[in-house]
Amino acid sequence: MIDITKLIKQELSGQEFCGANFHQNPDIDTISPEQKKEIISKIKPLLTPETIVLAQVDPIVGDIEYNFNKAKKYIEWANDLKVGAIAFPELFLFGYPVFDIIDRYPKLVEKNIEYLEKLAKYTGKTKVLIGFCEFNRFYIGKRYFNSVAVLSNKKIETIIRKTLLPVYSEFSDARYFQSAEFDSKERIIEIGKIRAGIVICEENWADKDFFDHPVYSFDPVDKIIEEQKPDIIINCSSSPTRAKKEQLLHNMLSFVSKKYQTPICYVNQVGAVDNITFQGASRLYSGDGEILARAESFREQFFIVQPPLKSAKQADINRIYPLPCGLEKTLNSQKAFSLDYEPDLERTYLTVTSSIRDYFHKNGFKRAVLGVSGGLDSSVSCVLLADALGCENIFAISMPSKITSDESKSDARELCANLGVNFTEIPILDMFKASENTFSKVFDVVQTKWQDRFKTPLTNDNIQARSRAMILWGISNEFPSTMPIATSDKSELYMGYATINGDMSGGFAPIADITKTKLFALARWLNKNRLKRNAIPTSILTKPPGAELAIDPNTGKPLLAEDALMPYEFLDEVIWRLENLHQSKDEMLSETFLYEEKHNVDKNTKIAWLDKFFRRMQTALFKWSIMPPAPIVDARSINKTEYNQPITSKLKLY
Repeated sequence: MIDITKLIKQELSGQEFCGANFHQNPDIDTISPEQKKEIISKIKPLLTPETIVLAQVDPIVGDIEYNFNKAKKYIEWANDLKVGAIAFPELFLFGYPVFDIIDRYPKLVEKNIEYLEKLAKYTGKTKVLIGFCEFNRFYIGKRYFNSVAVLSNKKIETIIRKTLLPVYSEFSDARYFQSAEFDSKERIIEIGKIRAGIVICEENWADKDFFDHPVYSFDPVDKIIEEQKPDIIINCSSSPTRAKKEQLLHNMLSFVSKKYQTPICYVNQVGAVDNITFQGASRLYSGDGEILARAESFREQFFIVQPPLKSAKQADINRIYPLPCGLEKTLNSQKAFSLDYEPDLERTYLTVTSSIRDYFHKNGFKRAVLGVSGGLDSSVSCVLLADALGCENIFAISMPSKITSDESKSDARELCANLGVNFTEIPILDMFKASENTFSKVFDVVQTKWQDRFKTPLTNDNIQARSRAMILWGISNEFPSTMPIATSDKSELYMGYATINGDMSGGFAPIADITKTKLFALARWLNKNRLKRNAIPTSILTKPPGAELAIDPNTGKPLLAEDALMPYEFLDEVIWRLENLHQSKDEMLSETFLYEEKHNVDKNTKIAWLDKFFRRMQTALFKWSIMPPAPIVDARSINKTEYNQPITSKLKLY
C-alpha cells in the first residue's frame, strides 16, 4: 500500500491537537536524503510507466510562490519515482476559488504564468498536469481561461482550457473565465502505454443519463470517449464539500465510469478558502464503476494510484482510505430529514476544524478569543476552536450579567477546565449600568421630537450582547494574531435571533451554517469521539437553550429561546424543507413534520409558527449580509457567498 505521506509520518512525529485525532502533516521536503532514498527504494519496484500520482494539496489563493514551491516538491518526488504522471487540482498554481482578485490584480495572473514556465524547468519524463490561470489572448470574451497545463521534459507540452463553467451555489467561474471551444483531440495525453482524456472539474458533471435536470447541453466526457476512446479519464478538480456531496460525487463518478466502461481518475483540492472547504478524497474508479483507490479526507496527500491494467500490481499499489463515518452510504438513503445527523457529523467536524485552521493560518492569525456563556453554541464553538488551533491558543471569557444563572457560569468554567483552554470571568454589570444611564438620557432627548417609542424595546437585551463583543474586540486589539469569534448558529440566524455587533460580531463564525438540532447532535458526537471525552458538561446538553438576556414575565426566569421562537425540531425542519425541497408555507402546512409525529400540534399553532418563521426570515436578511465568514457545511447555506435575495424585496412569504 503506497502513501508517501504515511511513510514520511513514520519518520517524523506528528503534532497532536488538544485531544482530537488531528496531526500536522509532515512536509515532504523535511525528509533527509537518506530517508527519502529508503522510501523511494520501497515504492519504486511496484510502479509502472502508467502509474499516476494524485497531488491532493492545499493552495493559498494569490500566493503564487507558495503554491509553486509546494508543486515543485511534489514534482521532484514524482520525478525520482519515475511515475508516468502527477496530477494537481484545478487552478492550483493561482489558487481556487479566484474571486475578484484576478480582476483587481492581473499582475498575479502574469506571475502565475511566469512561475508555470519556471515549474516546467523542473520536469522530466513524468507528465505534470497542473491548473493555472491563463490570459484570454483572443479578441472576444472574458479576460481569462481556467486552464490545465501539461508539463514534461522541461517545457509546456500543451494547454487544456475549461469549457463548462459553473455559476451556481458558491461557484462564480463564468464571472471571470471564458468558456473555451472544445476539441477532443486537444484533451488527449499519453502516459506510458495509455491514452488519458483530461477534463477539468465541472466537465465531469454533465451526464444526461445521470442527472434528472442537467445544467449543460454539452458533455465533454461523452465527446472525448466517443471521438478519442481514451484508456482513462483524468479529472483535475477543486470541488468543495457539502452535506451529501460525497454520496452524489461517488454515485456520479461510478455511474459515468461504468456507462462508458472507462476508468476515471479524480484529483481534488484539500483545505479551505474563507467559507469554502475542500474535502480532498481523491480517487480512482475502474471501468466497472468500482472504486479502486481513495485518498484520505481533509488532509494533504501524495497519493499513488495505478490505472487498472492487467500488468499492474493492484493489491500492492491501490489503497482505499475510509471516508468520514456515514459518507459511504448512498445518496438515496440520505434524502429524508433527520434529527440524529449521524452520517454527517464527522464530516461536519472535519469541515469546520479544517476551515478554522486554514482561515487563521492563511490570514496570519494563530489565537482566538470568544465568549462562553455556558450554552450550547459557545461550548461547541470552543471545542472546535481548541481542536483546530490548540488549547493554548484559545482564551474563553465568561461575561455574566445580572440575568446569568449560576448554572451557566458553572457550566462555562467546567467546559474550559475540561478542554484545558485559557479562561477568565469578567462580569459586565458595570458596563451595562453605564450604557443604560447614557441611553436613558439620549432616549429622553430623542423622544421630544419622535414620540412613537417602542413599548417593549430591546435596548437592554442588546446592551449585554454588545458589551461582551466590545470586550472580545478589545482583547483582539491588545494582543497580536488574535481573532474574536462569533458564535451564532444557523437556526437563530434564520430567525434574526442574534444581535448585530453583539454575538454576531467577530472575525469568523464557525457554526453559522449548523442548525441547532444538528449542533446538539454534534456536541454529543464530540463527547463520544474526541480522545478527551465528555468535554462538554452534560448539563449543557440537557438544559433548554436561552440567551439569558431578558426575563420571561410569565415565569420570572430568563426567557427560553423556544418560547421566543418555536421548538427547534420544528424550526430546523422548516429550514430543511425550504432549502432542500423549496417548499412554500402552504406546502409545508399540508405536510406532516417529524415534530408532529411526536407532539400534538394544532393547525392554528402550526400556521402561527410558519408565519413567524417567514416573517422573521425576511427581516433577518440584512443580518445575514453582514455576518463574518463562516464555513459552508450544509446542502444549502445562508452565507453571502451563495445567498443573494435582495434585502429590499417586498415579497410577502407569510
